[in-house]
Amino acid sequence: MFKTTLLAGLAACAFALPAFADIEIVDPFARSSGMMAKAGAAFFIIENTGDEADRLIDAKSDISKVTELHTHKDMGDGIMKMVHVPEGFEIPAHGTHALARGGDHVMFMGLLQPMNQGDTVTVTLTFEKAGDITVEIPVDLERGEAAMPMNGKMGN
Repeated sequence: MFKTTLLAGLAACAFALPAFADIEIVDPFARSSGMMAKAGAAFFIIENTGDEADRLIDAKSDISKVTELHTHKDMGDGIMKMVHVPEGFEIPAHGTHALARGGDHVMFMGLLQPMNQGDTVTVTLTFEKAGDITVEIPVDLERGEAAMPMNGKMGN
């Protein structure tokens, strides 16, 4: 009797827990434009294998004075401007969202040290549901353009 009651209680608890997003960071890299650069950026793919959408809402790093989520916005007449995205980026359930050159990215402004080839940058990404995920991102100054859409979004 006790065993049956215990199993029923555990099953009820399991069903009562929400299905959170399951986030994985894939193929991360960071770069700056050179030794004297005052800014740099990080790029990667966010995979959500969970049953709920999630949202990347913040990024923090000790490599710069300011770390923000940014995107490129068309200002008209072919002029692109980088802008802060305070609402973050949604990652659909069972989908991906790419942070790529020319699109959405993590921006490091006021670099406190040079970003040298082979270094790593520690970044803590904050998600609405998944919470904080700390990622060691390799600096790759030689990497070419990523083959990802300009808007940073990929199909589900």
